[in-house]
Amino acid sequence: MLKLTNTLSGKKETFTPIKDDEVNVYVCGITPYDYAHLGHGRAYVSFDVLVRLLRFMGYNVNYCRNYTDIDDKILKRAQEEYGDIDHYPHVTSKYINAFVDDMQAINCLEPTFEPRVTLMMPQIISFIEELIKKGHAYEADGDVYFSVESFKDYGKLSKHKPEDLIAGQRVETTEKKRNPLDFALWKATPEGTFWQSPWGYGRPGWHIECSVMAKDFFGPTFDIHGGGRDLIFPHHENEIAQSESLHDLPMAHYWLHNGHVRVNQEKMSKSLGNFFTLRDIFKEFDPMVVRFYLLNHHYRAPLDFTADDIKAVEKSYKRLVRIFDVVCPQMSHRDIETSATVQKMLAFLYDDLNTAGMMGVLFDSLDTLQKDANELCAVKAFLQQVLGMALQP
Repeated sequence: MLKLTNTLSGKKETFTPIKDDEVNVYVCGITPYDYAHLGHGRAYVSFDVLVRLLRFMGYNVNYCRNYTDIDDKILKRAQEEYGDIDHYPHVTSKYINAFVDDMQAINCLEPTFEPRVTLMMPQIISFIEELIKKGHAYEADGDVYFSVESFKDYGKLSKHKPEDLIAGQRVETTEKKRNPLDFALWKATPEGTFWQSPWGYGRPGWHIECSVMAKDFFGPTFDIHGGGRDLIFPHHENEIAQSESLHDLPMAHYWLHNGHVRVNQEKMSKSLGNFFTLRDIFKEFDPMVVRFYLLNHHYRAPLDFTADDIKAVEKSYKRLVRIFDVVCPQMSHRDIETSATVQKMLAFLYDDLNTAGMMGVLFDSLDTLQKDANELCAVKAFLQQVLGMALQP
């Protein structure tokens, strides 16, 4: 029985899918204007384990992870690298390709769907039109804003009360808004630039994009929405407001958020300039060591990054590689699932993806495993299938 900590309720809940045999998972993807950093790696390794575990449990899992391939930061990078914002597709292609390489290196499964915002414009415009018709959004000189006051449950995910929020926190302030907390669904741009809409030329706001893509692939309500803790507010809060205002249904039944990667007690981020790209880390450490390092921490807890810590777990990973360097027969799902050691490891994974606790079981069992070839091979197959550990010399 899988239990997951739902940010919406603030509690650990037994996971019950909407459909008996299918699970739909949406995880916010990257904005491709730079190389992916360790924080990205942590998020996507965490949700990769979730997807792998759900499939191991027998569910048909549809996993959607998007690319936000139009954004102010992308346009700024296009100006810097090419001298012209019109070259932004070159920027996004470059960093999406690099991201795909990084995810393959760290052994993350390819998502079922990888939509790009720029290919979803008709759906985005239609979604905004419907919000306007229902009185949840309004147009102002070519911009369109969501009316926060129109959604009575605003703040239920982040536990922020609208009246307590500081006007303009993480959002642009403008006289066009009826309420300082209203956020952009559509941003006006000069005539002939970007996309034509009923409100003139423009491009979408950040939050509307994920609401539209999730709906396009999964419908108005789905099982699990994930991302980093930094997305709880305003991004995921605003997604809920948009989607639930339009559909009158819960956008997602479970909201999961991984903890920050920190450097010197500060969140690793590009805006702070204290980030380490995955490809730079891969120059010094095998990507599988990096994955193993991430799995040794509970996904929801903050992770204080130091190179010394990776060096320490590198020794442990190499020990595992040596122990599991055996030729095993093809293991059936039943062979793996009925292993006594796997059962103990699963107990931790079923308890809110506690990979750190699971690693404790693994290392406590190593002496016993080396005396039982069947158990050793079952655990090896489990680590490869569910934890995504290659275990190759």
